[in-house]
Amino acid sequence: MNSKNLTLIIIAVVLLLFVGCGCNGYNSMVRLDQAVKTSWSNVETNYQRRTDLYSSVIKVIEGSANFEKSTLTQVIAARASATQIHVDLNDSTSLTRYQQAQGQLQSSFGRLMAVAESYPDLKTTQQFKDFQTEIEGTENRINVARRDFNTAVGEYNLKVKSFPSNIYAGIFGYHERGYYKADAGTENAPEIHFDIK
Repeated sequence: MNSKNLTLIIIAVVLLLFVGCGCNGYNSMVRLDQAVKTSWSNVETNYQRRTDLYSSVIKVIEGSANFEKSTLTQVIAARASATQIHVDLNDSTSLTRYQQAQGQLQSSFGRLMAVAESYPDLKTTQQFKDFQTEIEGTENRINVARRDFNTAVGEYNLKVKSFPSNIYAGIFGYHERGYYKADAGTENAPEIHFDIK
């Protein structure tokens, strides 16, 4: 065997190893990318469930006479805003806008529920009590879905940023994704005031 044939065999082996590693790395990134998308879909599904529940509660509250309409109007507007935002997982600013809209919806709905507690006829209805229980369960589901999303994003980002996967990630257009972050101000302990007279 001459040196020319040996050189060609070595080049062929190196190319096969490179292509094999590239295929494995690419397939791994595709799998992790799909896991991120699936996790995000679960987050959206749970937010949709919450929005649907909020809509049902709003209808129950609207049926209650003499209810404070301004608070109800704020919730309806926040719900409309939250459902209009589309998230592009490759754009962390769209994820931030979505998170802010969901936070505004949750905040305005919290105010609505606080006002609703002042209406004895409303808060004693079984339907209203059932909605409160379902909403609590939905909030727990949302927290789990967001945690699962962040886990999937962490695994994806680790693969995309680790060597030698980062080489293939750059070639195939895979880039780091943004995490779902805690709402602004949640790092501060809430202030509790008791107005006991």
